[in-house]
Amino acid sequence: SGHKSDQMLARLKKDALDKKPDWMTLSCGVNDVWHGARGIPLDQYKQNITAILDQCAAAGTKVVVLTATVIGEELDAENNQKLAPYNEFLRNLAKERKAPLADLYGMFATAIKAQTTPAKPGRLLTSDGVHMNPKGDQLMARGVLQAFGLDAAQLAKAEAAWQDLPGGGTVRARFDAGQGKSFQATHKLSLRQRDALAARLQKEGKSLDAVLNAAFADDVKAQLKPAGEFENAAAIFAAKKDREVSAKLQEQFSQRVEALLKH
Repeated sequence: SGHKSDQMLARLKKDALDKKPDWMTLSCGVNDVWHGARGIPLDQYKQNITAILDQCAAAGTKVVVLTATVIGEELDAENNQKLAPYNEFLRNLAKERKAPLADLYGMFATAIKAQTTPAKPGRLLTSDGVHMNPKGDQLMARGVLQAFGLDAAQLAKAEAAWQDLPGGGTVRARFDAGQGKSFQATHKLSLRQRDALAARLQKEGKSLDAVLNAAFADDVKAQLKPAGEFENAAAIFAAKKDREVSAKLQEQFSQRVEALLKH
């Protein structure tokens, strides 16, 4: 949502407690740190999170506390260092309140440290350093299910089911058009399809994300002069042809992904 702890506290009653849930997951902290001067200082963050848990307790709603995930996959980067005391507070608060804890930051850090041949540096679990890719989604789900008490056999059963969920391995591409504009495309794959495709490309010394983004960039550039009608990508937006071009790019992207699957 892009929200910080103060905004989550403000909408807690309407968006969660009024629905009378038995359980709620609390994931908060990345934006409080990532937004820098517009973020939330640690002392205020502690007050906001404590108030959220207090209100949940008063309403009879149990909470699973999630530590905040990484802000960039470089664990020694400044933002991750700033995030550390926020996560330590969450761990201590969960222990104090006897609330289940999903230590997602710890799980992410372990996975990042263990990687040997990343498809692209800083993109093992995220698409941009912050927002999850399918592997990051899967790791988050595993952490939450573990916090709820699922054992190894139950987790294995869940992970097997995830492999063939439609859209569980959705692939994406993006092209920066300048002036704050961009073209984007997606294509739904299962995790099994995505992993098989990524493994095949890795054997060829390529990464799935790099291949798809390069192909998408080629399709965008085909819309530009001399072959196309536009001076540059920004001109597509200026001419208000972005929806038309986006639809064409989406169709081409899906065709490219399907062709790779059949290769």
